[in-house]
Amino acid sequence: MSQESLWSQRYRDVGDDYLFGTAPNRFLAHRAELLRLGRSALAVADGEGRNSVWLAEQGLDVTAIEISATAVEKARRLAAGRGAHVRFILGDMLSADWPPPPLTAAFDWVIGIFIQFAGPAERERQFAAMKRATRPGGRILLQGYTPKQLDYRTGGPSAVENLYTAPLLRDAFADWTVEELVDYEDDIVEGTGHRGRSALIGLVAKKPSGVTG
Repeated sequence: MSQESLWSQRYRDVGDDYLFGTAPNRFLAHRAELLRLGRSALAVADGEGRNSVWLAEQGLDVTAIEISATAVEKARRLAAGRGAHVRFILGDMLSADWPPPPLTAAFDWVIGIFIQFAGPAERERQFAAMKRATRPGGRILLQGYTPKQLDYRTGGPSAVENLYTAPLLRDAFADWTVEELVDYEDDIVEGTGHRGRSALIGLVAKKPSGVTG
């Protein structure tokens, strides 16, 4: 089953509800003041829009990309209901030609919240695409699960190779300034998709000035 079919089915299965809720991810929301230092944001693999809509409510100019048409439809409904403007793009961030020229080096923030559907080979392409979309001096914010999450099984992938560790992220962003990298546990409630004690990791990394790729 393709990623598009898999995720569309999961989003359809909850009907009019939102699989991961409508509130923003806590790691993201707790950095609201830092986020406001930028003016534009790209939310990748944005799902049903909970994070992109919240970013727009903070005053950022927001673009969101998502592979599932079902999720994009629900995201648009969420944005309309909250009076938020988000530029939603139906597309695959892992495609060879992404980001296109208008989205290259275009964003102050590129946000990836629980985007661990990608295995090691795809993750390398995923991070490279996010880096290309970030403007010089801009930042990437990531939230994900660590391997200890397999003990909790309260959300996230079952494949250990898809999970993040601090050394993995430091290596992936060795050419950037890692401003924050925190490995921690928390009780989260994000719809029915993420619920309970969770082993988490969060990253904020800044792209060097003068680097466009």
